[in-house]
Amino acid sequence: MRFVEEVVVDEFLPTFRSMLAEALRDRGLTQHEVAEALGVSQSAVSKYVHGEVARREAFTEDERVHETVEGIADGLATGEISQVQALAEAEVLVRRLQQGGPIARIHERQMPELSDYEGTFRIHDPEGPIRTAEQVLASVRRGLRTLEHASGFAALIPAVGSNLCECLPDARTIEDVAGVPGRIVDVKGRPTLAGDPEFGVSEHVARVLLAARAGGADVRGCLNVSYDPDLIDRLAAEGLQSQEFDAEADLEMAVRGAAETDPGARVLYQTGGFGIEPNAYVLGPDAESVARTIRDVV
Repeated sequence: MRFVEEVVVDEFLPTFRSMLAEALRDRGLTQHEVAEALGVSQSAVSKYVHGEVARREAFTEDERVHETVEGIADGLATGEISQVQALAEAEVLVRRLQQGGPIARIHERQMPELSDYEGTFRIHDPEGPIRTAEQVLASVRRGLRTLEHASGFAALIPAVGSNLCECLPDARTIEDVAGVPGRIVDVKGRPTLAGDPEFGVSEHVARVLLAARAGGADVRGCLNVSYDPDLIDRLAAEGLQSQEFDAEADLEMAVRGAAETDPGARVLYQTGGFGIEPNAYVLGPDAESVARTIRDVV
């Protein structure tokens, strides 16, 4: 009998730490700094960066592993993320690789009885609320990094600011929605954040997201940007349906009505009103995918 956690420890972690150590060294960190960041000894770091630790191709060739390594390395090197946040993102990656990914495939090869089992057996317990919340926060952080490096995004930030949000699977109130405190603002052509994402700090965009879900939209992520007809056209070219709503009507009722009219719409927009700035709201399965959508059209 072999537990999937043994695959994580024996097969995945050596490769992941080796890749991360190399990425941090490439960013100018000393061997001592890398050891502190990873919580390992300097001798272990030396083995990682000098190729003395075997890497599994199943992980080195996985795009999700590369993206997570690069994101964590950037965050740790610049101080934008803490060790706890890095751990949360690594945990999210592990869960993804366990769900039909290389960790699951390696485990099934080592435990062939699993593939023959036809019952309702689950290898892992259901996601707990703490882990789910950390996954949401990690998704928002990844989305924010994408937006910060997206050329042209700052020009889409409205005067009132933007916010990138993601909600819990069973969200009911704004306390179940993670976003940026103080919003994202344009400072000399650069998207600038007031702080790390938290739950309950977004009201406007969180209300839009919850209203869209109440109207039948199967989404958990939302980003507001300035309304621009050309942007709507570019999003349409990417396959995103759009639906207009009345800026001067009650926000939640108007958004819910737009979503009910077209539950498949992933862009809800209003063209402004008396004292109301035109805005478009891009929806998606999570914050990270929404940010990528905007990055690909700016």
